[in-house]
Formats: sequence, C-alpha cells, structure tokens
Amino acid sequence: MLNLILVLSGVCTVGMAMPLPDFYSYSLAAGEGSGTEYSTAHVGRITGIRIWEYSSAYIGGIQLSYDGNWTTLVCANYGTQMEMTLLDNESIVQVSGKYDYGYIYELMFVTSQGRSFKVGQPSGISFNFYPTHDGSELRFLSGRHNGYGITSIGAHWAVYHTSDNSVTP
Repeated sequence: MLNLILVLSGVCTVGMAMPLPDFYSYSLAAGEGSGTEYSTAHVGRITGIRIWEYSSAYIGGIQLSYDGNWTTLVCANYGTQMEMTLLDNESIVQVSGKYDYGYIYELMFVTSQGRSFKVGQPSGISFNFYPTHDGSELRFLSGRHNGYGITSIGAHWAVYHTSDNSVTP
C-alpha cells in the first residue's frame, strides 16, 4: 500500500492508503520546467483532450476529460482551442512533441486505434513518451506551467481497471 500525498498550492495533504496501479510507469518530463506544478490526475478513463495553442507559437493550456468530465484547465485558455474525443474503449498509447525556449511547442497524442491528434509548431527538441508495459495507457499528465504556457510535460501510464477490478478490453 502507498499513502497518496497530494500537493495543491504548496499545501501537502496525506490521503488514504491506495494500491499502486498495475504496470505503472512514468515518462520523465520534457521541457525547461519553470513555474507551478500541475497534474491532470482524476478518477476514470481519459475520454478527451483539449489543447490551446498561441498562434504559431507554444502550447498555452491543456485539459483532459475523464469519463466525459473535464478536469480543471492547466494554465491558459488563450489562443486556438483544438479538441479530440476518444472512441469507446480507445486509449492514448503515445505522447510526443517538441520543446524550446522554455515552452512546449508541439504535442501529439496517438491512440490504441491508430488515430492521432497533433497541435502546435514542429520546432525545437523532440520527445517521445510511451508506456513500458503492454496493456498500459495514459492515465494522466504532469509538469509545470508559468501562467502563460506549458513549460514541461510528463506522462503517467498504467493498466486501466473498471470498478469491478477487471481489465478493460
């Protein structure tokens, strides 16, 4: 068992004991990483992605939907909003992109159905995230932002279980 520790606005809170997810892995954050920490961790399965891009520039904001419920917006909702809704039993199995000059400039999400969602500018240093265990999928994103844009991003992967504790096909 693991005690879940949440850090919200600099306040540390110890939550209930929770088991580690099956086949958990973490893709180390890419980007400079200045500013405030963020996490999109939420209950349920990811069902959608929203990204805001400043015109011909960096990624301004990120928001994920879990079972149809949108998380709190990470950073800013300025610029062009782009959105992808996942199909039934579709999951995200790869996250890649580019970063430079202190910001994330491009993000691409690839799904288990072979679809992709790409936002941003192909400029900077490349990164490529994927799970280390078969059957794992993106569970949440974390990193840092500075109020103007996303400065770093990391990916957390695990096998998704339904509430009856069986693996979702």
